[in-house]
Amino acid sequence: MNLPSLHLSRLDGSTENLLDYEGRVLVIVNVASQCGFTPQYEELEALYRRHKDQGLVVMGFPCNQFGSQEPGSNELISDFCTKQFDVTFPMFAKCDVNGSGAHPLFRHLKFAAPGMLGTKAVKWNFTKFLVNRKGEVVRRYGSVDGVTKIEPQVVACLNSDR
Repeated sequence: MNLPSLHLSRLDGSTENLLDYEGRVLVIVNVASQCGFTPQYEELEALYRRHKDQGLVVMGFPCNQFGSQEPGSNELISDFCTKQFDVTFPMFAKCDVNGSGAHPLFRHLKFAAPGMLGTKAVKWNFTKFLVNRKGEVVRRYGSVDGVTKIEPQVVACLNSDR
């Protein structure tokens, strides 16, 4: 199942289409500034910098649905990510990942890559979805899965279908 054409809002209010990332390997992650997993920003940024020239894009989507751990505005989130972790990968406007108001991208990702026992819901912050160059959702990774665990499959996707 390929990624759909969707409009995405960036933290700065600009918009782009998901199809602008066609032909790239994507790591799409719901993030939060006040979570125990927040230090993963550093790992994700390092992953992005190591592989962006080969076609990797990490995409961060702040979400406040888990323990209200992302309460700030888009501007505050942007400042935090820049000052604390020097994030340069694309960051998008705060959104919901579960429920009736879930962002269409996350509805698509959850359907394409269900979690444990077939569950569709995102369980917590820093859930990651890996998408190959063809726009196919390859795998879902949980919050505890850091870059060390996901990087081998990211590299495999980068090296295939060039």
